[in-house]
Amino acid sequence: MSTPTSKLPDRLLGKVVADPDVAASHAVDASSTASEPSLPGDFTVVRARDLGDVVAVLEHAQATRTPVVPQGARTSRVGGAMATEGAIVLNVEALAGEPQIDAVEGYAVVGPGVVNADLKRAAEANGLFYGPDPASWETCTIGGNVATNAGGLCCVKYGVTADWVKALQVVLPGGEVMTTGHRTAKGVTGYDLTGLFVGSEGTLGVVTEVVVRLQPAPDPALTALAVFTSLDDAVAGILALRRDRHRPCLLEIMDRSSIRAVQAFGDYGFPDDAEAVLLVQADRPDHVADDVTRYAELLTAAGASEVAVADDPGESEVLLEGRRVMSTAFEALGARIAEDICVPVGRLAEFMRGALEVADRRRVTIPVSGHAGDGNLHPSIVYDRDDPDSQARAWQAFDDLVRLGLDLDGTISGEHGIGSLKAPWLGLELGTAELDRQRRLKGVFDPLGIMNPGVVFPGSSA
Repeated sequence: MSTPTSKLPDRLLGKVVADPDVAASHAVDASSTASEPSLPGDFTVVRARDLGDVVAVLEHAQATRTPVVPQGARTSRVGGAMATEGAIVLNVEALAGEPQIDAVEGYAVVGPGVVNADLKRAAEANGLFYGPDPASWETCTIGGNVATNAGGLCCVKYGVTADWVKALQVVLPGGEVMTTGHRTAKGVTGYDLTGLFVGSEGTLGVVTEVVVRLQPAPDPALTALAVFTSLDDAVAGILALRRDRHRPCLLEIMDRSSIRAVQAFGDYGFPDDAEAVLLVQADRPDHVADDVTRYAELLTAAGASEVAVADDPGESEVLLEGRRVMSTAFEALGARIAEDICVPVGRLAEFMRGALEVADRRRVTIPVSGHAGDGNLHPSIVYDRDDPDSQARAWQAFDDLVRLGLDLDGTISGEHGIGSLKAPWLGLELGTAELDRQRRLKGVFDPLGIMNPGVVFPGSSA
């Protein structure tokens, strides 16, 4: 790695990461578990401290045709924040500070470096609530959540990041600062550019401020855990809960391979012979106990062999512990590619059975779990990193799962984004005409193609 600090504007010289080991840590994201990353030989990491630093980077980048990789906490699972040759890796974690909450209007103004959990706690302190809750909520940042339109465990009731973002401040290539959206309750002036930037994965500009909607806080949730000996019965339970007048705030599924991986990691009370378990939560104010009891009855009627219901929030956390350690349990099995496929809820069982067939055909382990309430599944393709044949079969399985999801009228990404890992598959879903149209739209904001090259669009480069 080289650091061409002499070429940067003076105000940025003190913001460049000079230590090569620290810089190398900023060159990768969480997707590096899917392959051994090959670091580029020439990239520069700049830690922005304020809006002016971001403007200076993008002014310089446009003038010199230098690629820019926007970056936050680096929790991307799809290679959305990886250094590329000759790029400036622009880290904005320091653009944080305390969320500014307007309790009357029901919104918060936050920097992109604010951690999701910190925003939730700040809202809670004001009797308010912020809905999006990625599994990495204790480490992922709001800027990254906006970049990928992140979802999480509670999407079934509260939706994804786009449902909560009211307005943005964005710096475009060349250094222009633009704002989108409104802080008012309503507003329909012009095109919805806020919606365009949410989920754009740093390919259009750099988000430097986010205005998010808040709502009155729900009650502390209670949990039910249901055990099924049939995938079809488990899906019947999911459909029954989705039809309920008061939808759960969480509805997760774990298949047999997921259960066994978790139980191998520690005893969390899951039976080894179950085909699936469902975790469901209720948080409706003044009706939590009634709702979770009704959910348990619906799950029993759908065919659950066993249902456990928590009596208090402490017991709820115990029931959820197995779900919370799942990612760590999978990592204990070996290297893995964390997939992200969303299918119609009624076709969950088809996808999960198909994943079992793929695992058998490609001779890899594929635990399948995810957000059952909205059809967003996360197959984890486990393989031996030291065995090239095993790794090749894992990527063949990845391709199989992408195509299976599309065959079931699904999408290749529910919440992780496309990044660089899935870019080669984007055309399968969009088609040539739509892919070209979206490339042209990117060009309106990034005419030189310097923003996060290689991400989202296959073969893109500055």
